Amino acid sequence: MNLTSSPLNLSHPTSPSLVHSPASQDDARSITRLAEDTAHLTVNGSAVAAASHSAGHHTPPAIKKPKMTHRLTRMFSRTEQKDVDAAKSELNGKDTSPDRLENGHAGHANGSARPATIRESSYDEKKDSKKMSISKEKKGDTTPDSTAVVHKRFEVLEDGSHAHYLKSAKRQEKLTDMLRDMLGGGKKKDQDGGEQQLSLMSSWVDQLRSEKDSLPLEKKAGGPNASANLVEKYGKCQEVVGRGAFGIVRISHKPDPNSAGGELLYAVKEFRRRPQETSKKYQKRLTSEFCISSSLRHPNIIHTLDLLQDSKGDYCEVMEYCAGGDLYTLVLAAGTLQVAEADCLFKQLMRGVEYMHEMGVAHRDLKPENLLLTTHGALKITDFGNGECFRMAWEKEAHMTAGLCGSAPYIAPEEYAGGEFDPRAVDVWACGVIYMAMRTGRHLWRVARKDEDEFYERYLEGRRDEDGYAPIETLHRVSFSALHTHFIKPKLTKSQARCRNVIYSILDPNPGRRITASQVLKSEWGREIKVCKAGEEGY
Repeated sequence: MNLTSSPLNLSHPTSPSLVHSPASQDDARSITRLAEDTAHLTVNGSAVAAASHSAGHHTPPAIKKPKMTHRLTRMFSRTEQKDVDAAKSELNGKDTSPDRLENGHAGHANGSARPATIRESSYDEKKDSKKMSISKEKKGDTTPDSTAVVHKRFEVLEDGSHAHYLKSAKRQEKLTDMLRDMLGGGKKKDQDGGEQQLSLMSSWVDQLRSEKDSLPLEKKAGGPNASANLVEKYGKCQEVVGRGAFGIVRISHKPDPNSAGGELLYAVKEFRRRPQETSKKYQKRLTSEFCISSSLRHPNIIHTLDLLQDSKGDYCEVMEYCAGGDLYTLVLAAGTLQVAEADCLFKQLMRGVEYMHEMGVAHRDLKPENLLLTTHGALKITDFGNGECFRMAWEKEAHMTAGLCGSAPYIAPEEYAGGEFDPRAVDVWACGVIYMAMRTGRHLWRVARKDEDEFYERYLEGRRDEDGYAPIETLHRVSFSALHTHFIKPKLTKSQARCRNVIYSILDPNPGRRITASQVLKSEWGREIKVCKAGEEGY
């Protein structure tokens, strides 16, 4: 089953994306294709005008933009008069206001000016925005890009630990803007068509198009036919936060009895009956999924609470709500994740997979869309629709399995052979592909079949070649410019070299040689990875 966050339903007019992730030039190319023809999108987290205005040549359109900028800026600033003065200064073609940097502007060498970062100013509270602006003034940093108010997604602290700050609503706003600019802005097709097919954005757009027909039906339904039991226990289902082939996921709001005015949030997964599926098979399928997911208790696995029927007899699964969104949209919006950030999420993923396999359960559909995040950075494996028990509690040996399921870029090559295979090795393969997606911002290949995919064929050739496979070989080439890592720089370089070796072992085409989840965690690289406190405790 495909649990995918809906960028169109999660966008919020007052919650713009403030996500920005520094990346190397190689990694950045995979996402900047989306912005080549939309210069008004974002650069270093700032909303930038499509073209700069020279000081001595103002045209009527160039005059209107500063006026609108300052009118909107006044909504989030107390220094309204200064904004007016700055706007007048721009109209006169002068840069004489001493308050330009305070109001979010910076002069360029050629005398042109950049509009205020309006979208960033609407961060959660006005107070937070002013604090961030003031802190940059005190540091004396007056470069154009440094004046932008950037929401921190990830931060390495001085003691070597780190913290995540994830805002799903802000991310969805950014993705909505990206989608609108790409589909409505007349975006040119990328010259490198093959590479473009590996883009996460490309697969996301295809996914949205395939789901387009189901949107009117979902809107008409307006949520599940809530039974008294569902409403009483978990509150009323409201906004949609995810959709896929299974149905949709909504947030359920229940008043918190222990907090005046507070509320408890739950994720309610409304299952859609498959075409020509009998009532008996429908019930068996959902009961099987619920039995697997509800029996697992781990900080990195979603907590499944209940399985209920609505007034029409359709099933709804109630789970804990993860407000940080899913890993897929995080990578999509960020382009690439920072090294320590990706490593932390990967280790959490491997811990969850190791636990599942110890319990005799294989997921068989691991992908970024099925990995949910809390706002503090805890990762949770969800959607056990394709899960299966390969070993019962009283058994010692694992049962082999057969059949093809999952999403093409994450399916292991042995699944295409037609015989039986170990489902644990399939899960581990998917984890390797997911890690590469976090680090590079794209899929490694479309399908792991040599005769059908040139990229997978290149990978097999790279494994045999002395120079290796380029996307994996470059994992150890890390930029430290954006991290406070002067005290751990040599260690990170060695760690990334070890990372490369482990990824090769995870993505071994021979499932018999492929390392296990436990072996990944016990490797030198796995032991060195630092996991945030939220990831350790699952909050």
